[in-house]
Amino acid sequence: MRNKFFKSTQFLTLKHLIRWTLITVPIAFVIGCMITLFLWLLNLAIDYRFGHQWVLYLLPLAGIAIYFSYKWWGSTAAGGNNLIMDEIHNPGGGVPKAMAPLILISTVVTQLFGGSVGREGSAVQIGGSISQMFSKWFKLSAEDNRVILTAGIAAGFGAVFGTPLTGAIFAMEVLTIGRIQYTALIPCLVAAIVGDVTVLTWGVHHETYHIAIVPQGSNILSVNLPLDVFLLGKVILASIAFGLTSYLFAEAVHGVKNIFNRFIEQKWLIPFVGGLIVITLTLIINKPDYLGLGVKAPYPGAITISSAFNPGGAHPMSWLWKTIYTTLTLGAGFKGGEVTPLFYIGSTLGNTLSTLMNAPVSLFAALGFIAVFAGATNTPLASTIMGIELFGSEYALFFAVACFTAYLFSGESGIYSSQRIAVPKIFDDEAEPTESIADAEHRRQKYVRKKIAKYRVSKKK
Repeated sequence: MRNKFFKSTQFLTLKHLIRWTLITVPIAFVIGCMITLFLWLLNLAIDYRFGHQWVLYLLPLAGIAIYFSYKWWGSTAAGGNNLIMDEIHNPGGGVPKAMAPLILISTVVTQLFGGSVGREGSAVQIGGSISQMFSKWFKLSAEDNRVILTAGIAAGFGAVFGTPLTGAIFAMEVLTIGRIQYTALIPCLVAAIVGDVTVLTWGVHHETYHIAIVPQGSNILSVNLPLDVFLLGKVILASIAFGLTSYLFAEAVHGVKNIFNRFIEQKWLIPFVGGLIVITLTLIINKPDYLGLGVKAPYPGAITISSAFNPGGAHPMSWLWKTIYTTLTLGAGFKGGEVTPLFYIGSTLGNTLSTLMNAPVSLFAALGFIAVFAGATNTPLASTIMGIELFGSEYALFFAVACFTAYLFSGESGIYSSQRIAVPKIFDDEAEPTESIADAEHRRQKYVRKKIAKYRVSKKK
């Protein structure tokens, strides 16, 4: 009887849970402490820039310093989030220890001098680097290393935004489009919770947002159905726009980087030129609203993520300006994440669309906030959960509709080129099983070149 108990599914499950909890808790705690330091330094840098706006003119020099820092000490760390994803899919070179300090310092430097980047990329890389370090200390197997790297992503993401459930789902969903990696379910959940609790214990608080009460529809359909169908129609139309914006952002980031690399031979000049362009744009529009994170207001009345939740809280072109600033900054080689700028782009676009559609402002700002993120990262489920964690569950159905619609209309693109495609959004007979976004794009370009070549040959005949 005793032997039967120790071989039972329940006992083996308990053993599995205890083992992974003991492994994950110390790793997530260290990640949470590093994220706390990161957020604290980030706030200091942003506040200093607000008080000394002249530091923007040093952005080109900061870009050169970041370039050489990675060149001399970064080894493969410049691969960023994509390196971590590749290591999970195909273990090989590992995630370097230098990644965590390099991304932390370079992101703070980018924010200090006005670069438009976010925090998620930095948090994910900190989580991945620390997890890899512990994995070597614990002498984990290759399969366990995959799991702990995924848990590191969850801890970093959950801690930096204060959304532990989103962090856990995001880490499992972001690796492969159309498939969730349930093998890391418990480690991801434990890591995300511990990382978030650690940050809160250190006294760091996250931004809060509020959706105003949406008036009940007065048409006959709304009265007889538990859902305002006309508002739902507006949500769907707006979500298509959110998805197209996600596509624009993802393609622009890759496109700007390719343009810089094509036309500037000396690579250290790329961040210098990118910094000069950001300075020039700021002088042209004569306001600093689109620099940095876009969370804090550099002056009273500035356009921020929070202001987008209020009527008149965003300029009709704010979303486009932030897209330009962020794609330039990232494409030029400055370091940081994409997600917080995506929140800014989505919420300001939602503000604009709410005016055009005569829809609730704060609801549409919230929908844009999560839907543009969903489309750009190909994580509709995690984005829906984020909406519930940040804004409450009352409009969960609208959150799901917005995120899944934006996901579909963002196309076969994304900000993470190493993301694998398990289930294409549009059925493609030529698609290879679990090829990456980068491989899929290369295949499509090769197909187009082949068609053009055939057309030219036939035209000559």
